[in-house]
Amino acid sequence: MLRINNLVKTFDGERRRRHSHAATPEEARVFAVNDVSFNVENGQLFTLLGPSGCGKTTTLRSIAGLERPDSGTIEVGGRVLFSTNEGKKPVNVPANERGLGMVFQSYAIWPHMSVFDNVAFPLQVKRRGDRVSRKEISERVMRVLETMELANFADRQATKLSGGQQQRLALARALVIEPPLLLLDEPLSNLDAKLRESLRYELKRVQRELGITSVYVTHDQVEALALSNSIAVMRNGNIVQLGRPREIYENPNCRFVAEFIGTSNFLSGNVVSKDDDRYTVNTVDGQLVLDSAATLPIGTDVIVSVRPEAVEVSTTSRAGEVPNEWKGTVLTRAYLGDSLDHVVGLGKHELRTRGNPSTSIEPGTTVYLRMDPAKLVLVPVD
Repeated sequence: MLRINNLVKTFDGERRRRHSHAATPEEARVFAVNDVSFNVENGQLFTLLGPSGCGKTTTLRSIAGLERPDSGTIEVGGRVLFSTNEGKKPVNVPANERGLGMVFQSYAIWPHMSVFDNVAFPLQVKRRGDRVSRKEISERVMRVLETMELANFADRQATKLSGGQQQRLALARALVIEPPLLLLDEPLSNLDAKLRESLRYELKRVQRELGITSVYVTHDQVEALALSNSIAVMRNGNIVQLGRPREIYENPNCRFVAEFIGTSNFLSGNVVSKDDDRYTVNTVDGQLVLDSAATLPIGTDVIVSVRPEAVEVSTTSRAGEVPNEWKGTVLTRAYLGDSLDHVVGLGKHELRTRGNPSTSIEPGTTVYLRMDPAKLVLVPVD
């Protein structure tokens, strides 16, 4: 298990100080990671997700020992790797003594070595007291190459592998030491879209089969949803929401998460009534009823998040039979292969819908949009 408690990492903001004579030393520090805490259970794949500069890679590098945090605690399998607990001697285990596996965005393979030697190298350079016999090295290397479907390439020069094979080689090299924790820093971002999707499922298979605890860093929301047991969405050095993929996608706790995870329409409104978990919200384009466990008083300004796939579009009305039917006009459409998007004008807003590609409606057509109350998300105004 990985435990992170109150992790803080700042960087010197000297450049900012030049532009502000009034800046104090405290104001000149930039928080890359700001009091971050989370746990990763054994065998889980935990993803740090967010835009560039949000602190996800700094958090990962702090776990790896490549960055020294200002304060906090990092513990893997009950072993303290970093700690600044008050009243106790500070702990900062060097990166090469942490025994963690790491896969980078770049493959970082040794071009002068064969596939076998690349994977064997971490075992060969272990400290003298932990040395592994040649027989065991051979067995462990071939076992992990079999897992990564690279056994047939063991004698091949590493640089003669394809991009996808080289990334699998980098993963094999990290796995061969049998680390208690595997750290992956955007390992698929240098691959083309089709290969990235293929390796995504392969990585998920390997991680589940081996049951290895992993922390994965990415800015790719689809990657995070497909791979993860749990996701922490980060912004400005903070975790803004932590939960399972479905929970984060279907119930974002703020507009930032709703915008960053997938595609969403946003409708500003005001709560006009509440009956248990059923809210009625007035917007400039009409009234919506929706189900939410949020506790918001009448009169609260809110944002209703509407996923495109949660909107049904039809050329016939069912007014009075179902809630949340709005009338609009198709402005444009886009065929996406496995789905078809329509953009519908409603007066003040445009609403994007997503449905079966067999249903294509001409621009200029009057349509009726229906939104299931259970699929609308009530988001407090940030």
